[in-house]
Amino acid sequence: MPFTHDMEHIENDHIYKGLSVNKGVEPLPSVNPTAAQRFLKNKRKNRTVEEYIDGILSGDVTILSQAVTLIESSLPQHQEKAREIILKCLPYAGKSLRLGITGVPGAGKSTFIEALGTHLIEAGSKLAVLAIDPSSERTKGSILGDKTRMETLSSMPNAYIRPSPSAGSLGGVARKTRETIILCEAAGYDTIFIETVGVGQSETAVHSMVDFFLLILIAGAGDELQGIKRGIMEMADGIAINKADGQNLQKAQLAKAQYRNALHLFPATRSGWIPRVETCSSLNSGGVETIWKMIREYIDHVKQNKYFEQNRKEQARYWMYETINESLKNNFYQNSLIKEKIPTFEAMVNNDEMSSFEAARRLLESYYTKS
Repeated sequence: MPFTHDMEHIENDHIYKGLSVNKGVEPLPSVNPTAAQRFLKNKRKNRTVEEYIDGILSGDVTILSQAVTLIESSLPQHQEKAREIILKCLPYAGKSLRLGITGVPGAGKSTFIEALGTHLIEAGSKLAVLAIDPSSERTKGSILGDKTRMETLSSMPNAYIRPSPSAGSLGGVARKTRETIILCEAAGYDTIFIETVGVGQSETAVHSMVDFFLLILIAGAGDELQGIKRGIMEMADGIAINKADGQNLQKAQLAKAQYRNALHLFPATRSGWIPRVETCSSLNSGGVETIWKMIREYIDHVKQNKYFEQNRKEQARYWMYETINESLKNNFYQNSLIKEKIPTFEAMVNNDEMSSFEAARRLLESYYTKS
């Protein structure tokens, strides 16, 4: 018998005995309508520089984030607008305390930042955390998971967490972190944390943009004094032995004594400050107040002897030269003649027909001749 009457499923016709198909549920929308409305509301429009400035100065987090994205962009039109924004934000910057935080992988940097950051916000501070995520050398991608790791802190209204990809720049430091600091200060953040990827070249760059450089270590992970480069310890203004709780407390106290003795072997610091070693536990926030007190004592010390202002001026001068170097490098590789010649010279170097030094000399010679 043919299927004649209107029904959704032919299996429900009386000719198919024992078969029954219930009506399915209505399909859910592919896009969360609430999220879609929020996206449309905050969707970046072609804002003017003045609109960006007004938004940043009023503390609008959405506009601040969009301005930071402009800074990180490599598009010429974005870079031009970003330069104007930075220039107009500069008079409102410079009033924050800039703290660089580094340490070996697994030392608990993110947990420490959350514990200290929560303590500061509860005391009335406004905190920006610029967390540098390592970019893959192969895919150039980053996880950018710091907001997940700092769940409590990221939900606080006076906290701004901005994970940025290192994008292969010096040792993992985001290329535009210093400019981002200026925007955050203009937005009213009085304390700025810069978390680096880990122990490596990035610390040199971070040290040149912060007021206090904190090194976080853990005890019981091997030979403590051999497990860290001497250069990093020489840059540190303070050392925090993290995870000093439970059965690890005694090991942490021993490590504290070892590092304190090691620091006495280093030359005197230009700031006149003697670096200190403290223990803490990010898990129960034990010792976090002590570390913040140490940081405040350092800031008072360097402001009193005028090193604070002198150091910031030297940092500004350093980044002027770094920007020149970066611009020259980018200009060289974007040159059409160089782009055309590089594959040829690269092949000659690979085939041992020319030394790498000679190839570089000839490329530079071509660049300067045609520039």
